[in-house]
Amino acid sequence: MTQFLEWFFWISAFIVFYTYLGYGLLLYVLVRIKRLFVGKKKAPAFDELPEVTLFITAWNEESVIEGKMENCRALNYPKDKLKIFWVTDGTTDSTNEKLKSYSDVTVHFRPERLGKTAAMTRGVTFVNTPLIVFTDANTFLNADSVINIVNRFADQKVGCVAGEKRVMQQEKDKAVSSGEGFYWKYESKLKTWDDELCSVVGAAGELFAIRTHLFEEMPKDTLLDDFILSLRIVMRGYKTAYTPDAYAEETSSAEMVEEEKRKVRIAAGGLQSVWRLRALLNVFKYGTVSFQYISHRVLRWTLTPLLLFLLLPLNVFLIALEPSNLLYIIIFILQILFYVAGHAGKLLEQRKIRFKLLFIPYYFIFMNICVYKGVAYLRKKRTNGAWERAKRA
Repeated sequence: MTQFLEWFFWISAFIVFYTYLGYGLLLYVLVRIKRLFVGKKKAPAFDELPEVTLFITAWNEESVIEGKMENCRALNYPKDKLKIFWVTDGTTDSTNEKLKSYSDVTVHFRPERLGKTAAMTRGVTFVNTPLIVFTDANTFLNADSVINIVNRFADQKVGCVAGEKRVMQQEKDKAVSSGEGFYWKYESKLKTWDDELCSVVGAAGELFAIRTHLFEEMPKDTLLDDFILSLRIVMRGYKTAYTPDAYAEETSSAEMVEEEKRKVRIAAGGLQSVWRLRALLNVFKYGTVSFQYISHRVLRWTLTPLLLFLLLPLNVFLIALEPSNLLYIIIFILQILFYVAGHAGKLLEQRKIRFKLLFIPYYFIFMNICVYKGVAYLRKKRTNGAWERAKRA
């Protein structure tokens, strides 16, 4: 019994470590080895830029229309080659009326709200450019974002390009912006290495682009349309590239309660995606991409959150069985300190006291708890992809 618990404990600890830190370290080493033998290739660029559709799905976004359109018009891309599409299904506020004042905008509206995935599927049928750049209404792109993304498509092996998501830091950071900001900085580094090794495993909806003919219709209840679409393109033999010099900035959720809505939906979408993309788990068919997908995504949404919270009770059992084992005692103390730090971060956030160092363990624990809540979210058996939007800071 003791031997079984020891094996289970150490395997669990390894999986948790590998998921959050080990894969990043291994990825870095693999990329360095690849550079020794292959070198770092410079991406080609177009001699003549192609036409592009900037595709924005929206639901009741009247408060951001002016800012978003100002941002769109500030993009460094030939105006005659950039088409701006808004798909505003289900909108009941003044979004459509405000968009009418912009002569360079095409609006596709339908009264029924079926969610973002259904809106994307309907809207893409009106696109007649070879490339589509998807972005959200409440995000703001850097001036060279579109041209930097488009140039990655000069490589014919690239079917999708992911931009970088950045969380705007507030003057007095909350746990939300500190935790999410740290998380996305780490994610950006992993995506950079994923891209260099083989392919990025999933794009974020704030900013990504595809070859129009590669768009696939997805079930209307799809929660992570951007993620599933980008990986389906990879499964067809293309690569998803990553371009951190094309970024979308957005504010963090207003409070942790609002952030929870977003994280639970993402966790539920992750679990849904693992099932719908289960063919990608076949490492014999998809090779390196499958290895990246399992390491970077699947473990985070399935096995690792379960093992993470099992480590503490397992540790207690092992200390009870081997009270003289100093290693188990040290690991137990470290776990307790970590959870205490996370709880302290929560208490400080509730009291509006800013201390970034404690916000990171708090946000980490919070994200893993949201995976469990994501299971409950899926059990509601929603009929479409419409979801309650989190309020932003």
